Amino acid sequence: MSKNQNKILFSDFPPIPTKAWEEKINKDLKGADYEKKLIWKTNSGINVKPYYRNEDLQNLKYLLEANTNKLENDWLIRQNIKVEDFAKANKKTLNAINKGANSIGFIFYEKQNITIDNFKTLFENFPFDKVEINFSAGKSIKNIFDIFVNYCKSSKIDTKIIKGSFDFDPLSYLAITGRIIDKDYFDKAFFENLNQQFPKMQFIAVNAYNFKNAGASILQELAFAISIGNCYLSKYTEEGIDINQLAPSIKFNFDTSSNYFLEIAKLRAARYLWSKIVEQYNPCCSEKTKMNIHSLTSLWNKTNYDPYVNLLRTTTESMSAVIGGTDSLTVNAFDITYKNADVFSDRIARNQQIILKEESYFNKVQDPSAGSYYIENLTNSLIEEAWKLFLTINEKGGFFESLKQNFIQDEIKRIAKKRDMDIATKKEILLGTNQYPNSNEKIKDDIKNTNIFDVEIDKSDKIIEPIRLYRGAQAFEEIRLKTENFIGKKTEAFLFTYGNLTMRKARAGFSSDFFASGGFKVIDNDGFNTIDEGIEAAKNSKAEIIVICSSDDEYETIVPEILKKLSKEQIIVVAGYPINILEQLKNEGVEYFIHVKSNVLEMLSIFQNKLGIK
Repeated sequence: MSKNQNKILFSDFPPIPTKAWEEKINKDLKGADYEKKLIWKTNSGINVKPYYRNEDLQNLKYLLEANTNKLENDWLIRQNIKVEDFAKANKKTLNAINKGANSIGFIFYEKQNITIDNFKTLFENFPFDKVEINFSAGKSIKNIFDIFVNYCKSSKIDTKIIKGSFDFDPLSYLAITGRIIDKDYFDKAFFENLNQQFPKMQFIAVNAYNFKNAGASILQELAFAISIGNCYLSKYTEEGIDINQLAPSIKFNFDTSSNYFLEIAKLRAARYLWSKIVEQYNPCCSEKTKMNIHSLTSLWNKTNYDPYVNLLRTTTESMSAVIGGTDSLTVNAFDITYKNADVFSDRIARNQQIILKEESYFNKVQDPSAGSYYIENLTNSLIEEAWKLFLTINEKGGFFESLKQNFIQDEIKRIAKKRDMDIATKKEILLGTNQYPNSNEKIKDDIKNTNIFDVEIDKSDKIIEPIRLYRGAQAFEEIRLKTENFIGKKTEAFLFTYGNLTMRKARAGFSSDFFASGGFKVIDNDGFNTIDEGIEAAKNSKAEIIVICSSDDEYETIVPEILKKLSKEQIIVVAGYPINILEQLKNEGVEYFIHVKSNVLEMLSIFQNKLGIK
């Protein structure tokens, strides 16, 4: 197309000012409240507009400053391996590397008795020059430090080529266990010795993912992360450690949830905020202000039921982490919530990242979200709000003091409580669990992994109340498992569908999901021509729960008739909340109504109690 043709084209389609768009929107709203209808309020307290334009970039302060985003977008594919049998772990490690992993994370248990010989077995044929290595061991990380150093000496390994990290994070450990890691050993001499021997490794971690796995918001995870990082900078620079060595030795481990755009913005905001904090310690150059980021797909939103949906969740989460600019990524296996990952699920997890690289070319585009009106504004909002929370924590004396005052715990509980309620009322959807469950699925014999968060439970030596790590689906899964395990009465819900075709179908669909999410077998029907026909079918079903599905207008006449003809032992439920005749129906004997505002968990628990399900 020629330049003249371009001019003609754009003259036919002139730019439309924001005022004109707003006038059109308000006209289409027909008097409805703009803010209530179109402004999205995140659980972080950030208001998100329905659309953004180029003019919305003009006053974003952080865009006017130095760009802290990565110059390239490649990342390391990390596979985490739990080490119990060292020979098996070695075999699994080499297989993972052969199949595409270029970063390995070894997870050890706190009370393991590990020797140099164990490490010789674990690292046999390990390509230290090509693959990053990372260690996680909770309170026993000091022991891992020592053994790995001695192993490298005895095996004559060139430690200067080794890349990776040690998971030393006393503040996050305190937050999830209530206990203190022995902090005295990590002093200037110890750090400088490690830094000299392993110049390409990080020795301090900030495990921000723990907060999201306790139900915290994205904003809280971000603010708590930079607060912990700042505590480490303050503490260790006071002990004489050079900021130019210290700052690059910290690795941030972030959770990535299914909140696609906010997760992209979070990593961009994190890099900016961290650079501003490190600048206050007067490093030699901007290179020292860069944040080292590892991302993990979230555990909080993963489900035992319909676990293949977890693959969809981890795919979008991986995309968020990569577009946001993570340096390395662990995709947790889709079945990790109920058993140890096997060859199949590990392979899928690796391949999700390989596809993003080799087929989708996500590693070929520098800072792919730069310039997006929406993401840049989300980034700016997260920067501003996370900074406010960071300052609040600082005013309380820092992260450690905030934990002692229960401020961190209370902040997380506040958001987690709201999220739990949103899941219970289906405002937040977990497919296959609280929405569209597979009623034929049974999992009671499949659950073999009960401690997916790898937190050792020890009630001794606690100095603070620890945060609770859990999954959002757990409450629904516990309800459903109780029904699965119930021996005795049948647990069936019969749908008495009658009257208005549209309403009975809609309410039957809703009721089917409602009871199936609690493990009840649902007996659906196409609709009955007469009430007596429905009564006969309901009696023949011998179902304990009868759910009447019709329209509000028809309930006034059909519900009393159905009640008279059904057994008094059956639990009668009305689908919907017919406000105009509610008291009348209650007076007729209807106790239970299920509708879109119901607390599904609470109602399912009531029905279980009525049936004696323990």
